[in-house]
Amino acid sequence: MTLFEAIGGEPAFRKLVDEFYAGVADDPLLRPMYPEEDLGPAADRLTLFLIQYWGGPRTYSDQRGHPRLRMRHAPFRIGAAERDAWLRHMRRAVDTLDLPPQLAVALWDYLERAAYFMVNVADDPAAG
Repeated sequence: MTLFEAIGGEPAFRKLVDEFYAGVADDPLLRPMYPEEDLGPAADRLTLFLIQYWGGPRTYSDQRGHPRLRMRHAPFRIGAAERDAWLRHMRRAVDTLDLPPQLAVALWDYLERAAYFMVNVADDPAAG
């Protein structure tokens, strides 16, 4: 059984992403990274990506090609503050799924690694 199936399939991933973007919508640091007025298209992209990554249908790649996560995020300044804000909203979203511990840990470990991987600017020690 894939993690996609184990956590509840598409409905679970849609809930995760909807909860995540509910936090992003009001976040002064992250919201400006989403130029579209409606966060719906971004939510759809993330949902399809996570579904595919965790063993569900390959709709993301069929529609958008290879994920190329770093390339797709390169236009945005992602430092430690942005990473931590992203993780804060995602942690809250993961917790709303009320998953068994082993599934929650597997999902969170990936999300945390992905957030650190997306960092593309070094923090300026003189700035803080």
